[in-house]
Amino acid sequence: MNGYPPKVARNPFTPTFGVSPPVLVGRSDLISDFIDALEDGPGAPGRMTLYTGARGTGKTVLLNEVEDAARRLGWRVIAETATAGLVKRMITEHLPALLRDIDSGSDRSVVTGVSAPLGLGGATWETVAEHEAAPGLRNQLTAVTELMASSGTGLLVTLDEIHHQVVGELRELATVLQHLVREERQIAFVDAGLPSAVSAVLSDDVLTFLRRADRHSLGPVPIDDVSNAIARPVREAGREISPQLVASAAAATGGYPFLIQLVGYHIWRQQPSVLEISAADVEAGVLAARRRIGSLVHEPALADLPGVARTFLVAMAQDDGPSRMSDIAVRLIVDGNYASQYRLRLIATGLIKPAGHGRVDFTMPSLRDYLREHAVLEARPGLPAGDAEQFDIAPD
Repeated sequence: MNGYPPKVARNPFTPTFGVSPPVLVGRSDLISDFIDALEDGPGAPGRMTLYTGARGTGKTVLLNEVEDAARRLGWRVIAETATAGLVKRMITEHLPALLRDIDSGSDRSVVTGVSAPLGLGGATWETVAEHEAAPGLRNQLTAVTELMASSGTGLLVTLDEIHHQVVGELRELATVLQHLVREERQIAFVDAGLPSAVSAVLSDDVLTFLRRADRHSLGPVPIDDVSNAIARPVREAGREISPQLVASAAAATGGYPFLIQLVGYHIWRQQPSVLEISAADVEAGVLAARRRIGSLVHEPALADLPGVARTFLVAMAQDDGPSRMSDIAVRLIVDGNYASQYRLRLIATGLIKPAGHGRVDFTMPSLRDYLREHAVLEARPGLPAGDAEQFDIAPD
């Protein structure tokens, strides 16, 4: 053994948003619950499921997994993103294509022209798709579920990145889904989004139907599971890493799924042609991942916040661990009630979490370091009470 693998293997880690990792950990119970709901039949509460979580918690990957699980059970899947034109895309693209695929025998031939007496073969024929017309969202979804009913399966619709900016289209979709559920059709709906965006959507009076969905908040996964998600891809790709170094790498991720892939990716690429990963590789890989997580996750998350909310986070970043709300209020020169308003709203974003009586902490430890290093916003004393209205989310 010369310390080099016979061939340089491809990096097994996938630090790209929405791409399924080589080993999915910490979400098996959620996937099992959804599979059970499909198998339990119409009326099972898990057939309407909502996943929320901060950036990097694996919402899109989880959607990928439930879609694959549904397909394995024979269900058809429409996977969409909550952007403008959602309903139009379903009516004019997804559903007609699905209907033609399921009911392929429904195409019919029609005469489009005659150049000679019919008996002499002078007719021109054209195949016309039976489901070319788009009668409407409810009619099309009803037709799909009726066609699927004979096989005992149905249709799963998934929707990623739900946001209040498309609330009008969400209302239309939710209204139709509510009718189909009431009719006990084989339909399932799973959506995902950031906590603040989901709160804003669910505060809409017309979308009460979605409030009854099974709601799961995605957070960090157990460190033991993280260790498996790092060690197994490394070893299956033909390299070696000691249990001690696996534990060190796992701890650096804080249990966040995207950071697992990012840390693993950068550890691997330090010396990809060397068989055994070293302590120096792990140290350098963790440092590189922490630099990247700032621009990939923390920067866009902070950009979504009003300045006062960033000031609150900067005040928290002065502490090495959980922050006392009384200290934050002093640093911001505001009273405790005003500081508590921002506590509730920032908890709703998934960026911070309660950490005992009167304390809060960052959900991702690396956010504290990012705030310290980049000085995103210096704390401003004497915040006016009106700033509390700048949050575009619904408080808990």
